[in-house]
Amino acid sequence: MVYSKRKKGETFEAFIRRFNKRLMQSGLLLQAKKIRFFKGDVNRNMRRKSALVKKEKRETHEYMKKIGRLPEEPQRRRRY
Repeated sequence: MVYSKRKKGETFEAFIRRFNKRLMQSGLLLQAKKIRFFKGDVNRNMRRKSALVKKEKRETHEYMKKIGRLPEEPQRRRRY
């Protein structure tokens, strides 16, 4: 954790600049950015359960489209 107190007579902009410099030097910001979107390993049972749920949803969606309960999806225009 980076702690910093505002010095007497120091402007707020100077204080923020000094705080940001200390934050960069500590490496905490870089570490936080690294682990921001990290997802841990999912165990085998969870992967299997997730796959089964996706498969069931896909089959239900295809069935609903086949019997006419879902509107037809418009053709997407491709850019060449």
